[in-house]
Amino acid sequence: MEEDLDVTSHTEGRNGFPPECKPLEDIVNGPSNHKPVINGMIISHNVTDQTNGNAPLRSLPISALKQNGLLQTLAAGGDEPNPAEENVELEKAREEWEALENAQPAITEDSNPTLLISFNEALQFFQTTDLGDLIKNIQPTIRRTGLAAITHFFFGPPRLHRELLEERDLVFAIAKCHVDNSQAVHMRVLQTIYKRLTGSRLDCPRFGAHWENIGFQGTDPATDLRGSGFLGLMHTLYFVMDPETLPLARDIYKLSQHPTQNFPFSVMSINMTRIALQVLREEAMSKECNRRQQVVGVLNEFYVATYLHLYQLWKTQQKTIVDSGFVLKEVELFAKKNPKQMLRRLEVFLKERRAGGIPRGTSPDPQAQQPSPGLGARAGVGQGSKGKEMHFTGVCELPPDMEGEARLI
Repeated sequence: MEEDLDVTSHTEGRNGFPPECKPLEDIVNGPSNHKPVINGMIISHNVTDQTNGNAPLRSLPISALKQNGLLQTLAAGGDEPNPAEENVELEKAREEWEALENAQPAITEDSNPTLLISFNEALQFFQTTDLGDLIKNIQPTIRRTGLAAITHFFFGPPRLHRELLEERDLVFAIAKCHVDNSQAVHMRVLQTIYKRLTGSRLDCPRFGAHWENIGFQGTDPATDLRGSGFLGLMHTLYFVMDPETLPLARDIYKLSQHPTQNFPFSVMSINMTRIALQVLREEAMSKECNRRQQVVGVLNEFYVATYLHLYQLWKTQQKTIVDSGFVLKEVELFAKKNPKQMLRRLEVFLKERRAGGIPRGTSPDPQAQQPSPGLGARAGVGQGSKGKEMHFTGVCELPPDMEGEARLI
């Protein structure tokens, strides 16, 4: 009865110890006459200390130690971190590690890469799509009045054959199309262009700074398509998917990455599409289209021929982005006056390339453009620019009454 009375009359102190309890270091560092108390209960005298006796203490649940604050008291000594803070850091590190383990190399929602699309497949999509509303708003020819109309009728180029008008209208309708994120064909065209130029096998996000790597001006290629619409992407698709023109496309792309002669590849390509459309609209391409009984094929080759002409000028004359406006103006004027010669130059270029030689106006490597020691140090760079820098801010959409002029923004 006395032992029971002693236990029940015992009053607990801080952390479960009685008020008359000795300091904690006396308990930890050596034996004492003090009766240990846990959770307000006196441990029986027949239990031997683990450090000095042979019989170990009975194991206690960790929850019991947490309840009376013993663990907190031990951990609070010295400069050791607070357990709560330590647990937070541990949990944070665990989450970061799990996030790292779960990181995937693919950057699209679909783990399967998008299949490349050929030009013919993309063209078939537009041929089977209702573009009636767009065709109503196209202007496939230049509207001439008065003396200009009479002169063009008697001395101008021949008119396009009637059976080719539908194909011509389709071209101008595609030039009115915008990029549609919900159309799988549109997305495949973008992915194909990116992969063929960069050599990547993985899909890239629809938006992002990576589009600047292939010469678009921002995170969304669609913003650069003013004046050429989806036809600008179709021409680039043809350029990179045709086995004969792909090496040239990569040569031009490589030059566009040059340390000093760099230029935005895709924006420049869109300018080539705009020039080709203007030549078709002025009917300067009609004779060749009639001869070959097609419009799309002739326009594709004329686009490549125009880009080839710009490439050769840019490379051999050591042009830089400062000269871009002058070069584009020169290319456009030459293309309008000499459409047949442009196509002939492309034909010769591809023939020489097939034969294994180096076509005229090119070198085996864009890096091999450094001037010879006896020619001076880049004497021709930037001539005609007058120190004024030209920036590409997109391709202009010419108003109908001014489409005969070259206007670059």
